Amino acid sequence: MSFSLRYSLKLIQAFISRFKALILIGILLGFCFFLALKFVLLPFFTAKENERIGLVGKYRLDSLPGEVLSLISFGLTKVAPDGSFEPMLAKSWETPDKGKTWIFHIDDNFTWQDGSKIKSSDISYNFSDVEIEKPDEKTIIFKLKNPFSPFPGVVSKPIFKKGLLGLGEWKVKKVSLSGNYVEEIVIADKNKNQKTYKFYPTEDRLKLAFKLGQVDILENIFDPSPFDKWGFLNIEKKVNTREIVTIFFNTTDKYLSEKTIRQALYYAIDRNKLSPNTAISPIYPESWAYNPLVKPYDYDPEKAKNLIKSLPEQSKEGMEIKLTTTPAMLTVAEEIVKMWQAIGIKAQVQALPIIPDDYQALLVIFESPVDPDQYSIWHATQTAINYSKYKNPRIDALLEEGRSKLDLEERRKIYLDFQRFLLEDAPAAFLYHPDIYTISRKR
Repeated sequence: MSFSLRYSLKLIQAFISRFKALILIGILLGFCFFLALKFVLLPFFTAKENERIGLVGKYRLDSLPGEVLSLISFGLTKVAPDGSFEPMLAKSWETPDKGKTWIFHIDDNFTWQDGSKIKSSDISYNFSDVEIEKPDEKTIIFKLKNPFSPFPGVVSKPIFKKGLLGLGEWKVKKVSLSGNYVEEIVIADKNKNQKTYKFYPTEDRLKLAFKLGQVDILENIFDPSPFDKWGFLNIEKKVNTREIVTIFFNTTDKYLSEKTIRQALYYAIDRNKLSPNTAISPIYPESWAYNPLVKPYDYDPEKAKNLIKSLPEQSKEGMEIKLTTTPAMLTVAEEIVKMWQAIGIKAQVQALPIIPDDYQALLVIFESPVDPDQYSIWHATQTAINYSKYKNPRIDALLEEGRSKLDLEERRKIYLDFQRFLLEDAPAAFLYHPDIYTISRKR
């Protein structure tokens, strides 16, 4: 037995001695093949994600939708779900003079997508009436003319270097333009996964693109038909609480300048029939400033009738309400008009592709700002998006105070009052939060 073992060992030793060069080469070749398999061949044959996503909207390069921009880059701050502000590129900030001067300190742990360190000189925010100073590479100072407590939210907008070079995990590979508008943008991550976003002017045009195979995913659409009947697609539904289906009443109108008529129209709407996701306020429910205790305007057609009856005849003589909306909201508008007609009000629908300057009542989807500051929407001095043409000195004073206070609890009390008084005056009817759908092909 021992003789056989010694003999075998001698044979092995002789073999290794004679063919050691070949054995060494074989080991090296095996190691090289392993490396090639892991780092070259395997990634080559592994399938990469290549998502083709369709969105509705016309966007310029400087106004791409947030869901796209947030993948490519981020700002000095980020906005939490409740609307508060958290550090992002800026590790900290302070205001030494109660909201007029804001000093941001840049976190040194971030780099641009080309690997270069971020310097304050790289950061470009084009603000009017704001003086910007960059005393060193890691500090940027904004000097405002008036105190503005929501300013940290303003600088949550993603920043870029030249050529859409950002700070995020996804890098821009290609952009296709039609005039000044983006038709398509292609982004990729470090693993070479790819997302191609294509933009279409209307939801109907986007659905056609899906049918033609131009895109494989539809995001943020309001009407899932006809795809909800197809049966072989993935359909995800969620409530978008940041958006509110709203009727803005023109408070300068002959009839709608009367608060009692606005309240009657509000009470006449059965919001639960329109959607289970009812809304009661212009501030979204997750916000730190949301007030759940405002006047709810629960469906009460009898109260609506009595409010109309209480008015003097000259205030309602010849009254007819025209509800203006877009074609996408036509079905909802028709339901609301039927409800108004049910309490004896003459009403009709006007569907237009573009919102006109002159209207009585306007049904649109209103996006609630992340910060409760809604100065531009309700203050008497604002005209651009004050859709109700609303003027109320008490509301003006609350909005002015709310954007000048720094203490969160002080601001909360102000905006609780703002919602309470606004709902009592009813310059608008807040109906419901819309469902939005993502539709994709099954793999």
